Amino acid sequence: MFFELLSPLTDFAVLIAGYFGEIWDFLIFIGRVSASIIVLIGAILWFTEANMKRGKGLVFSGILLAVVIQYFVMYPPVFSLG
Repeated sequence: MFFELLSPLTDFAVLIAGYFGEIWDFLIFIGRVSASIIVLIGAILWFTEANMKRGKGLVFSGILLAVVIQYFVMYPPVFSLG
């Protein structure tokens, strides 16, 4: 009887965990795209000598962002309940 009462709550929790997984995948996608754009803009600034200091900073920041994103891809949080 107690298990039957918790079944809708468990189904709801599994549904929410699935949504968190989808949101996580979207955030990883946004992180990868933004790291690529940051590195590209930094390289353009650096190699055209428009603003070398800012360009170097953007390139290294983009690389750091890509490393952090890759860490979260390799070790994602667990959104499952069972």
